[in-house]
Formats: sequence, structure tokens, C-alpha cells
Amino acid sequence: MSVVARARVQLLAGNVADQIAAGEVVERPASVVKELVENALDAGPQTVRVELEDGGKTLIRVSDDGAGMDREDARLALQRHATSKIRTAADLIGVATFGFRGEALPAIASVSRFELETCGDGDAATRIRVTGGRVESEAESVRQRGTTVTVRGLFYNTPARRKFLRATATETRAAVEALTVLALTRPDVAFALTSDGRGLLDCPPAARLIDRVGALWGAELAETLLAVSHRAGPLEVTGFAQRPAQARPAGRKGYVFVRGRPIRDPFILRAAEAGYRSTIAPGDRPSLLLFLELPGDAVDVNVHPTKLEARFRDKFFVEKVVEEAVREALAPLDSAAPLGGAGFQVSGAWFQTEGSAHAASGIPLDLFGARSLTPDTRHQTPLLQVFETYILFQADQGVAIVDQHSAHERVLYEDVMRQLSGDGAPAQRLLLPLTLDFAPAELDAIEAHRELLARIGYEIEPFSGRSIVVHTAPNPHPRFEAARCLQELVADLAGGRFGGWQNRLERFAATYACRAAIKAGQTLEADEMRQLIVRLLSATLPAHDVHGRPSMVQLPKEELERRFGRT
Repeated sequence: MSVVARARVQLLAGNVADQIAAGEVVERPASVVKELVENALDAGPQTVRVELEDGGKTLIRVSDDGAGMDREDARLALQRHATSKIRTAADLIGVATFGFRGEALPAIASVSRFELETCGDGDAATRIRVTGGRVESEAESVRQRGTTVTVRGLFYNTPARRKFLRATATETRAAVEALTVLALTRPDVAFALTSDGRGLLDCPPAARLIDRVGALWGAELAETLLAVSHRAGPLEVTGFAQRPAQARPAGRKGYVFVRGRPIRDPFILRAAEAGYRSTIAPGDRPSLLLFLELPGDAVDVNVHPTKLEARFRDKFFVEKVVEEAVREALAPLDSAAPLGGAGFQVSGAWFQTEGSAHAASGIPLDLFGARSLTPDTRHQTPLLQVFETYILFQADQGVAIVDQHSAHERVLYEDVMRQLSGDGAPAQRLLLPLTLDFAPAELDAIEAHRELLARIGYEIEPFSGRSIVVHTAPNPHPRFEAARCLQELVADLAGGRFGGWQNRLERFAATYACRAAIKAGQTLEADEMRQLIVRLLSATLPAHDVHGRPSMVQLPKEELERRFGRT
């Protein structure tokens, strides 16, 4: 029988402990870029430059023109547990910096051939070279104010870790992503990155965050973003959310920052996406760029070695406020897709409340299910229907173009959601009941949704075999075809065509709204167009239908003038 020798407890050698510590913060070249650029940003620079060779496996160099260090601080910054960020344990609460100097430097130096060159205000420059954690030389140097850190041969002394590095192109992309995220936190700082002598990123200082977004990803993406600005209690959420019409199943950009720090939190992004309910197709993923500001004692940013995670004292409150912030950004009419230029707001003079002198104006109150709002007859903006599909009218600062089907779909969806949670919808009793035949799967769908069908106005009872009898039906507009709508609605419910909605009521309401709304190609009278616009402008999310398409497109006056050479 073999005997296992008892292992003795012993202290690790310093270089081994350093290499283990390095593994917590240095996983790949991109990790080094992140740590060094964070240090650079805390030094208050105007410019940060990153240089890579072989994806960072051969060379990483980060230079800044911020506050450098004198010789004593440069030496201390290469010692374990040295930092200028905190003094006591209490300083861990509400820390507002990335980690000025120290901390990551000895970890990086322990697994590379490392050089630190720095110069503070009025100090002589210092150059310190370290190989595998051991200081090789220290000397005076000549350079301007700032710091340059050069890392060569990353993981040269830990070949087991070096062999797990990915291809050069993959490591380069990761490093670019790391710098991109940090560039979003400081639009006032210029950033540049070169790889093997080729410029991959060059962002000048920007006065606005949206300008930095355009510099990183292009004006085309920046123009699809809506400003987010919302406060609830101690939490403020700012940033950008993409217009629903531009959301796609893949390629989205999702970033969350807490107190200026980038973090990974899929739950916050999921809460933000919940704000898009009934505005995007299931599976579409909008781009999001969200900054959360809250008191330091309400969040712990020290729960991960690389500070990529955060723990909130009230997580559900944070997620609720994030959802509200995005929902609020999507609500205004200027969130509608513009055709060049910026969006505009449509005047509120389109409607007035029922009970005023204009309530008996002769325009049918229930033309589109409306009984609380009527068109204001003093607002005589002409309406024009083109291609029997689009309604055009002049707004204060441009021309609004409304898709009549998408607009009515939005109106019906919000009406039905209220009806499903309230007293239901008014229905008309059919003079001659409808007898309709359905497939077995469709009959199952009818039975599963019988209560919901009744609440929107369909009173149904089984007849015989595959037949049912319809006694009452909804009446959302004069051209409504009750039998056709029910057949299409049931087919969709049975086939899962409108699947993917998280909420069963929302899925049902969206399906019905799509099938019951007026269609493209139907001619509308002037009163019908005006009533539809009134109902749309009173909706919660008037600029978006339930499938991710815009219900309204804006053509700003400035764009017209530019096209006609008047500017």
C-alpha cells in the first residue's frame, strides 16, 4: 500500500507569489493595456498613446502626458501593495479613481521585461528596468512631463500561460476593445493606438460624448442613438439608447459604466432592453451606452480583481430605474427616425380633451376607438395621404410622414393593453353570427386564449367539429373585417409567428394590433387621417410600432433647405 507524503506548509518565494498575483489582473495583452491606460487616465493627461507589436505579445507601450512621478514614487509603484489611491480600509468605499499608479505595475513587471520612464513637474526623469520582477537598472532619463510604460515579451517566464494566447489578430482586437471602452469614459482625452506601425484608433478630444461615439464607430451609428437622461432618488442614468428601428439581432454594442468605471453586468443590459417592450421585434438587440451615477456607499466596485463587476446595495431598484430611463428616451416624438438632420417635436395643439366646445364638432369620437381626445378644429394643418399608405403633414420644424398601418398598430396595441387589464373593449353584436372553421391546432389556440379574445370583443362558442360561432366582434375602424382578423390572429397564435414576447398579454396585444389595424393601400378620408394622428400623438410611444419599425419619419426643415441650396 502506497503512503502519500504529507505536504509541508511554507511561504512562497516572492517571485512565485508575484506571478500568481499577476494572473488575477493580467490574462492577456488587452489586460495590460487596460491597467496601464487606467493608470494613465488617473494622471490627468491630455493624450494617451498605445503601441502594439504582434498583438501585444512582443511589445506593449503606453504613454501619457499627465502627472508623472518622481524617483521615489516610481520605485514604490513597483512594490506590491503600493498605491496612491487609498490610505485606509474606509477609502475602499466610494473610490472614484481607476487606481493611480502602483497595484498592477508589479504584477505586470513580474511576467515581462518591463520599463518605466516617468517625469513629474520640475523633476528629473527616471527610467527603471525590471525583468521578471527583479529590478535590473535605475537611471536618470530625459523626457517631458508624463509617463511611458513599455512591456516586452509578456509571459516570457511563464510559457504555460504564453501558449494560451490567441492569434495576433484576436489579441489586437481585444486590445482595441479595451482602449475603446476607456475612451468612452473620457471624451476630453485624445486616444491613439497603433499596431505593427498601422494606426487602428485615433480619437481627438471631444466636447460631447456623442462626438466620441462617432469618432470610435462612425457617424452612421451615432445618428441612430437617442439621449438618455433620467434620475430617480439617488440614481442618475445618462448615455444613449439606439432607435428601435435600427436594432438588429447581432452586432449591437452594449456598455455599462458605474461611477465612471466600465463594468460587465448582463442584468442591467437586460433591464435596459426591457425598456424596449413593444417597440422592437423579439430577438433584436439595440445598442446601449449607459452611465450610472449613485453614491459611493450604494455600490461596491471592489468585488472583482480587475474591477469589471459591481455589487449594488439595491439591485432591483437600479434595474427598475434603468428600464424607466430607456423607456423615457423612446417616448418623445423626436425619437422618430429623421431623414437627415436632427429630429423635431410635433406641436401639442393637435388635440383637446373631451367635454370642450369642440367635442361636438361632428368628427366621430370612436373612429379609432378614441373617447377621451378629439381633434382641435383650430389646428388646420393640412393632411395629405400618398400612395394610400403614408400621411404627410407640416410640423413646427419640418414635415412628418406617418405610416398609417404602423401608427394604427401602435394605437391599437396600447388600447388593447389597457383593455386586457381593465374592463375590456366595447364590442358590436353581429346581426348574423359568423360560422368559421379552424384546424385542430387553431382550435386549441382559441381555447387557450378564449378569455383574452372575449376582452377584445370576440364572443365565441364551439359549434360542431372544427367549427365555431362568433356572436360579437370588436370594431376598431370602419374598414375592419372581423372574420379575416380572427382567422389571421388565431393562425398567428397557433403558429407562434409572433412568439418571443416575454409577456403573454403583450404578445397577444401585439398580434391583434397588427391584424386589426388599417392596412397600407386603404384610402382614408380627411377626418379619419386627422383622428388617427390625434390618437397617435396621445400614445405612450408614438414613434414606434410593435415590430421595431418607425411609425413616423421626420424630414426636418433644415434638411429641405439644404437639399434645395437655401443654407
